[in-house]
Amino acid sequence: MTVSISEQTSEKRSESIDLTRIPLAKHVRNAMEIYFSDLDDQEPADLYRMVINEVEKPLLESVMKQVRGNQSRAAEILGLNRSTLRKKLNYHSI
Repeated sequence: MTVSISEQTSEKRSESIDLTRIPLAKHVRNAMEIYFSDLDDQEPADLYRMVINEVEKPLLESVMKQVRGNQSRAAEILGLNRSTLRKKLNYHSI
C-alpha cells in the first residue's frame, strides 16, 4: 500500500499551527513520522524516490512561477543544468 506523504500530512494538520513558519525540514520529519506510523508493520519500498517525487514537482512549479517560465533563470536558481531542468519539467508534465 502506497500513500503519498502529502495526503497523510494534510489529514494530520492542526488548524491552530501556522504552517508557513515551520522550516521545511520539520515538515519532512513530521511527514516521515506519520508515514512510518501508518505503515502498520509493512516494509516501505522505494522511499527515496517517493519522497523526491512528492517534493520535486511542487518545487519546480513554484520556481517556474516565480521566474515566469524562464527556464534559464529557473535552472540557475535551482543549481541545475538547463537540460536537466527541462528533463525534470517534462517528467512531471510541467
